[in-house]
Amino acid sequence: MPRNRAAFLPLLLPLGACSLAPAYAPPHVTAPAVFKEAPAGWAEAAPADASARGRWWAMFNDPTLDDLEARMDKASPTLAAAVARLDAALAAARESRADLFPTVSVGGDVVRARNSATRPGAVAALDYTDVEVGGALAYEVDLWGRVRNAVRASKAQAQASTSDLESARLSLQAALAGAYFQLRGLDAQAALLRQTVDANSRALDLTTTRHEGGIASGLDVNRAQTVLSAARAQISDVARQRAIAEHAIAALVGETASSFSIAPVDGLAQAPAIPPKSPSTLLQRRPDIAAAERRMFAANAQIGVARAAFFPTITLGASGGWEATNGALFSTPASFWGLGPLSAAVDLFDGGRRAARVKISRAQYDEMAADYRGTVLGAFRDVEDALAATTYLAVQSKDSDDAAAAAQRTLDLALTRYHDGASDYLEVVVAQTSALDAQRAAIAIHAARLQSAVDIVRALGGG
Repeated sequence: MPRNRAAFLPLLLPLGACSLAPAYAPPHVTAPAVFKEAPAGWAEAAPADASARGRWWAMFNDPTLDDLEARMDKASPTLAAAVARLDAALAAARESRADLFPTVSVGGDVVRARNSATRPGAVAALDYTDVEVGGALAYEVDLWGRVRNAVRASKAQAQASTSDLESARLSLQAALAGAYFQLRGLDAQAALLRQTVDANSRALDLTTTRHEGGIASGLDVNRAQTVLSAARAQISDVARQRAIAEHAIAALVGETASSFSIAPVDGLAQAPAIPPKSPSTLLQRRPDIAAAERRMFAANAQIGVARAAFFPTITLGASGGWEATNGALFSTPASFWGLGPLSAAVDLFDGGRRAARVKISRAQYDEMAADYRGTVLGAFRDVEDALAATTYLAVQSKDSDDAAAAAQRTLDLALTRYHDGASDYLEVVVAQTSALDAQRAAIAIHAARLQSAVDIVRALGGG
């Protein structure tokens, strides 16, 4: 009988190439030739699909930011969770791949028994020890591709988790850089406010002296005191915002806010120019797009798994070993073996369960395909948004710098007129307020330009 079963194996092997998964073809999303919001004259970067995204933040030439990014990569709990999810996905892929191979088991039995002396045909009681050592093999013949499609799905899910890790890392890097530049913008505002407080203190002293000399009124003194106190209050507000930004950075780098601090500095770095890549390279560089595509592939393979349930499951078994009594296992063992059973089983009626599973897997594929298209469209939108912000912030920054310079000149003229007695202090107060507002606006726009540079890097899938 085993010989007859073995004769059927050559007939079954050609069927092992069958797969019931639909032919896979990612949905086509037309990529624009160029980005609409890309400034004229910006060069198109050469594709670098396989290159590492690397230390893109180094383009800002800030050692503190370099150190924070390195610490985040080692200690971020969010990144550690993404790594753990990747490890689980890789292990699941290995577990699924194990079904491609036979399951081999070994074992042994030792039985000490006594046969009754009164059994039919017995002369006397018989004591004996039966020892059996052997192994067994079981293997599913994957005629319909159920196992292979399950392996493909698990492998694609692991690849998606790899892209998820890269996406999480890039998002965290960009979030850290954004929070850092927000903090440096607040440092610049704090420095400006301290300078303003010093200038307003001198102006108050001058006004008080003039009032004591009968030149200025008490109204001028009160106005000078109001402007000075308002500037001091703004210092406290900026300090509050800076503390919150510093705490956010502490969480990103995996440290407690209580033990974490960043020394303040004056001034802001210059925003670097980042040439946009060709829109088509986004489909290869963005890790979130890669993850969406792999999940779509996995869903397509799962359709094949669901469809294979309509066909028989064919398994092949084999066993063999040695058996002996009374300790003769290593001297005069009796060998045994068996090929089989070669079995096939299929459900004839299940109330529509298998058909429902096929519909579920097809619907899940449609969902993944829609998510893929949405991710691609969102990627193009992200780049256009970042490019538009960069373009218009550059123009706005120039205009705000001009406004701040003009406001400072107005303040200088107002102070000169007040010293000469040509105006009262109200004119100085208005000029002081306008100058401070214009200078703070210029600093905020400068910080926003740094953030827009970070947004471009994130939108393009890394440096």
